[in-house]
Formats: sequence, C-alpha cells, structure tokens
Amino acid sequence: MTEPTLSGIATDLLTRTASTARVQGIVQLSLAPVFLLAAIGAILNVMNARLIWIVDRVERLERREEGGHVSREVDELPALHRRQHYAQVAINLATAAALTICVVVALLFISAFIRPAIGTVVAILWISSMALVFGSLFYFLRETQLATSTIRERRKLAEKIREQEASAED
Repeated sequence: MTEPTLSGIATDLLTRTASTARVQGIVQLSLAPVFLLAAIGAILNVMNARLIWIVDRVERLERREEGGHVSREVDELPALHRRQHYAQVAINLATAAALTICVVVALLFISAFIRPAIGTVVAILWISSMALVFGSLFYFLRETQLATSTIRERRKLAEKIREQEASAED
C-alpha cells in the first residue's frame, strides 16, 4: 500500500469540490445558521448599547459619590452593577453562540469534502449554540426586568445586595 502523495490529495480534493451542485447544496444547508448569526448580531448590537448606557451611568454615579455629591441616585449602584453583570453575561453567551455557529458553517463545508462523517459533531455544536442563545436571552431578560422595575424596587434590591455582600464578608 502506497502513501498518498500531496498531488494525489490535491487532485482528490479538487475532484470532490468540482461539483457545483454539491457546493450549492452546502450553501443552502448553511443558510439557516447564517440567518441565525445575523439575528445574533442584531441582538448583540442592542445588548451592547444597553451595556454602554449602564457603564456610563455607573461611572457618573460613582464620580458623584467620590466627589461627595451623595444623592438618592447613588443608592441604585448595586442594582446597576447587577444589571451590568447580567448584560455582560448575555453578551458573552451570545458571542460564544455566534462563534459556535461559525464553526458549524465551516464544518458543513468541510464535511462535504472529507471522508469521515462529522454530522454528530455538527449536531452537538448546533445544540450547544442553541443552548448558548437561550442562556444569552435569559440573562438579557433578567437585565431588562431589572431595568423596568420601579425606583422603589431597585432601591430595595440595592439594599438587599448590600446586605448580602456585608454578610458574605463576615
């Protein structure tokens, strides 16, 4: 048995990729993940805008607090920190989902041109990306719930967070 030569491997790969119908089929298969990728990009845009607003608000309130201009608004800092955390986790999960979907699309193309079947790997990655999207949307939901709560509720939450942090330090 002879080992395949580099030119033999290249010829084999060119033969497998020469079929326009085969490449069209792969492109069609990759459309659903690509549309999901576009949707995640739009959601990430919204999430990033919210995170930027939260970070700016936290910085303004912390500067006021450091400058000795203590107001009732400063009482909301712990709740804003929690919102910031939720938004950051949501963004991280959505980004991980997008990266996983990119790998799925790449594997869909690769799978058409290699002998070992990697459909199971693609399926596992697809399920993983759906779980990441779910987690991202869950954290985004939590952040928006905090954002839409009343001032009184946010202040109560901030007080509760401070109490939890104080008891954790003891």
